[in-house]
Amino acid sequence: MNGSARRWWLLVTVSVGLLLISLDMSVLYTALPRLTEDLGADASQKLWIINAYPLVMAGLLLGAGTLGDRVGHKRMFLTGLVLFGTASALAAFAATPALLIGARAFLAVGAAAMMPATLSLIRVTFDDERERTMAIGVWGSTSVVGTALGPIVGGVLLEYFWWGSVFLINVPVVLLALIAAAALAPGDTHRSDKPWDLVASLLVMAGLVGLVYAVKEVTRPGSQPQHVVAALLVSAAGFTLFVRRQRRQTHPLLDLALLRHPHILSGIVAAALAMFGTAGVQLVLAQRLQLVVGLTPLGAGVLVAAFALGCLPAGIAAGSLAWRTGPRPLIIGGLLTAAAGVLLTLLLTPGALPILDVHPDHPVWVVPGLLIAGAGTGLAMTAASAAIMGNAPAHRAGMAASVEEVSYEIGSLFGVAVLGSALTSLYTNTVRLPEGSPAAAKDSLDQALTASGRLPEDRARGLLDAAHSAFDNGYVAVLFLITAALAIGGAVTARLLTDRTAAVRQREHAPR
Repeated sequence: MNGSARRWWLLVTVSVGLLLISLDMSVLYTALPRLTEDLGADASQKLWIINAYPLVMAGLLLGAGTLGDRVGHKRMFLTGLVLFGTASALAAFAATPALLIGARAFLAVGAAAMMPATLSLIRVTFDDERERTMAIGVWGSTSVVGTALGPIVGGVLLEYFWWGSVFLINVPVVLLALIAAAALAPGDTHRSDKPWDLVASLLVMAGLVGLVYAVKEVTRPGSQPQHVVAALLVSAAGFTLFVRRQRRQTHPLLDLALLRHPHILSGIVAAALAMFGTAGVQLVLAQRLQLVVGLTPLGAGVLVAAFALGCLPAGIAAGSLAWRTGPRPLIIGGLLTAAAGVLLTLLLTPGALPILDVHPDHPVWVVPGLLIAGAGTGLAMTAASAAIMGNAPAHRAGMAASVEEVSYEIGSLFGVAVLGSALTSLYTNTVRLPEGSPAAAKDSLDQALTASGRLPEDRARGLLDAAHSAFDNGYVAVLFLITAALAIGGAVTARLLTDRTAAVRQREHAPR
């Protein structure tokens, strides 16, 4: 196999690894209602089943990138694949919510080992700047498309198999990727003298866990203020100690100077907000399509996959354009386009707002909004990658890749934690159940649906109407929040990206 073909096949291989990582971010959105029923998970456990994965991954990514520099990125990718496949098998057969949460955390360890290696292998394999930019475009699109395709993959599997199949499907793909990566990835060049700071990774994780727990606790009915304060103190201590440790280290996990570069900072903001919006839209829409409209997991997944249909071509196009135009117009335009798409999705959701007078059994109306939101996200994500990797110094390339991937995970993590908690809180605080309804129906729409099955038809109908109305209160508020966050992000990045010299330099050095 010649060198050109080899590097493009390697791109396919690492993209498959990234696709697995991204799919597992969202594949549970359509499986969640059935999984909740089978395992008896409560509302808090549901959010932790989803959040354990991005939370642990975000805490380990910076350390994993540095460890890859020390032991070699090929070795990290192969090790991550083995861990990911093993954890997938454990998750598939988890018998309790606690075991599934633990398996998801283990899955994140494998994903954290793989993810920085995917981008690092692309960087060392593609020498030509134009080819590298296109490869990064494919890489960035794969991440968003994987997250967007998760619900449809989950829907297809749940149509024929049990919920554990959404994890078990990873195992044969991992085996194929292992064989391909062993044959195609270049030999490792590593620095055994470069230290690996596990303590700093744990401090970041403590900060994230404390912050997420505080968000979840403050939005929970009957929350304990002392728990919120304790969680915030843990979070503040974790982040403060991390920053102090980085300033003292000769080889820090994170060079804080990177965060002061406006183009890199704008890329981080754009990537985080794009994933925040992607996770939030998919989480609430997939649940609404199943729990309110009554679609099957497959039906819900097919509709939500419209997001991916908009994202993929836009992301690839952005990869071809970024080296000519620079990231500024693509990031700003992408975030604003995504905001418009999310708002259109809300306005065209039948039954959620009295805007479109159609029967709520026709949810296909959301597709135009999802296509536009996906296109904007694809533009922003690819341009964010170009802004971060294109402006980081060569000796900080691995660190920059880790920072970029952390921004993805934090965006997804807070999309689920903040927006999922807001959805639950608005449901519990606005639902007005008919007299005599089971108390459990106030906790979540899942519980209300379960309770309605044990009631006479007239009482069940009244309970469901109240529950659906309360859920839609949360749905509307969440999509408005996402729209506002993306629009504000567009304004912030426009301010950060006022210097156009990077785009000029890119054009001057473009291949002729």
